[in-house]
Amino acid sequence: MNSLLKNIVCKIKDACKVGDEMGRSRAVETIENELEEMENVFGLLVLGSFVGIPSPPMQISLDLMPHMEKELLLMMEKVDTASQPLSQLFSVFDID
Repeated sequence: MNSLLKNIVCKIKDACKVGDEMGRSRAVETIENELEEMENVFGLLVLGSFVGIPSPPMQISLDLMPHMEKELLLMMEKVDTASQPLSQLFSVFDID
């Protein structure tokens, strides 16, 4: 009877560990998505003059430009796929 109880407790602990790992992986995915969206917003703030949004002073934008290569390429890619919503959907799901 005692070994049965230990077995049940062990299985409950294992289930809790699996749940914890799943929660942590989802938390990491959520943080990565938030980081990507923050990078997009930052890029839009700095390079907003391309789409008509008031931008910071030109000197600040030029100083930040070398650090924004990824954001600039991402914005150019979004401009290419903006007229075709299905292509944007396929690029999100990595469908070739």
